[in-house]
This record gives sequence, C-alpha cells and structure tokens, in this order.
Amino acid sequence: MAGGTFIRRPLFVAAEASSGLTPSQRILMLSGPIHTDIAIPLDDRLRMSFAFLEDAGIPVSDPAAHWLIFGWGGRSFYLETPTWADLKPMPVFRALTIDRSVMHVDVAGDISETHPAVTVLIVDGERFEQLLGFVDDSFIRENGTVLPIGDRGYGDYDRFFEAKGYFNALFGCNTWTASALRTGGLRTGSWNPLPQTLILSLRLYN
Repeated sequence: MAGGTFIRRPLFVAAEASSGLTPSQRILMLSGPIHTDIAIPLDDRLRMSFAFLEDAGIPVSDPAAHWLIFGWGGRSFYLETPTWADLKPMPVFRALTIDRSVMHVDVAGDISETHPAVTVLIVDGERFEQLLGFVDDSFIRENGTVLPIGDRGYGDYDRFFEAKGYFNALFGCNTWTASALRTGGLRTGSWNPLPQTLILSLRLYN
C-alpha cells in the first residue's frame, strides 16, 4: 500500500513562470485516522465564490469563520458514521465495494497550524484558482444549483452535498484530496489511499 507513495505524481513538472499578479496562498490539509480534508482561508473573494453554501446553512459570511473546509467521501460511510461508535456493517461493505459520493463542507474559526493533524501547504496563486475550480466542480448541480442532502450534517454549521464520482476504499477520500492538491501544483505519490501515505509523499516531493 505504501508503494504508491514513492512513485511521484506528476513524475516530471515543467517549470512555470508565475505572473506575480496573484500571491501564493496558504492552505491546510487536516488529517484523521482514515480521512483528509482541505481547509482554505476565508476571505471576501472566497465568500463570494462559495456564497451558494450560505443557502444550505453554512455561515460563510460570518466574520468568525476563518476557514472553509472541504472533504469528499462515500455517501453511506460519511453520512452514517459521524464517530467510530456509530460504525455499522453496511457502510463498511459499501466503502469496500462501491458507493455514491458526497461532499462535506464545514467552517472553522482559528486552526492551530502546529497541531500534528495539520499539514501546511503553499499553493502558487494561479494554481490556487485551479484548485478552487477542482473543488467547485466536485459538486453535482441541477440547473446550476448544488444539491444539499436534506439538512444532514454532524453539527449546526456543516452540510453534505451530492458529489460527482464513485467511492471505494482503494480510490477514496484521500485520493480525491491528492488530486485536488495536484491540481493546485503540488506533487504527491501516485496512489494515496491513507492519510499517512499522502502526508509522507507531500513531505518528500514539495
């Protein structure tokens, strides 16, 4: 499983000249035992770009919200397993076979960048826009509108949305995170099924 960590992706990176017009952005990868999220600092531009989340109950306009957090994962496991104590056989079965996917979006105030579960990453300004596009394109839309899954969430300020793609344990949440980060110009291992392998590859190649 760790073998994919040591095969860099992309293998070769052409040098890109930055225009200097868009400053680099500091983002965070948040890691748990089996899952990763991407946290993006909330500013006026991001609040405008993701204003559609406000209608679903995510307070992106709240000045106390400093980070917008995105994760992608299997519908059954994500919705039915908020904690390990809630683990059931069917979500595990679907995760190991194939399941529909969802996006999970949350907001946070201050996040300690020295916490062991936090990885700080720097993304070039132009590639940052591509990363935002990747995240935005992960939502399923009907007539231009994202599709919240009822009022489902783990708390008062997070929500689930219908997402593109299908999930299984081999190509799951952490491979989505890795794809998003590569879109942002970062290099990862070729296959990153676990947070630990993704963190290691980011340290090796960036």
